[in-house]
Amino acid sequence: VQLQASGGGLVQTWDSLRLSCAASSRTSSRWVMAWFRQAPGKEREFVSAYRWDGGYTYLAESLKGRFTVSRDTAENTIFLQMNSLKPEDTAAYYCAASSRIILSNLRRPEGYAIWGQGTQVTVSS
Repeated sequence: VQLQASGGGLVQTWDSLRLSCAASSRTSSRWVMAWFRQAPGKEREFVSAYRWDGGYTYLAESLKGRFTVSRDTAENTIFLQMNSLKPEDTAAYYCAASSRIILSNLRRPEGYAIWGQGTQVTVSS
């Protein structure tokens, strides 16, 4: 399985961006796709996740109200809608997937075996 992330760019504070992550295939009913981000000198942190079984969505508490995650019902694709962007949102955003996620690891990078390349989001002040 391969993941292809896209949609990053250079924007100004309060602008919006929509990231996409497309999976080449989906291998189980317990499929989960997630977004993480990593700023220079910082650890990779959880942003959001989508569970195919039940359509559950998860979002980092600090991002609620600005970011939302959704799924393309026809394709194995998730989206991350980012509104009211701030300079502290600047990071490389990575897409990840798992076919056998342990829910306690859903917000942890180690919970995911499949990773896509990062897409850079830079928010200027």
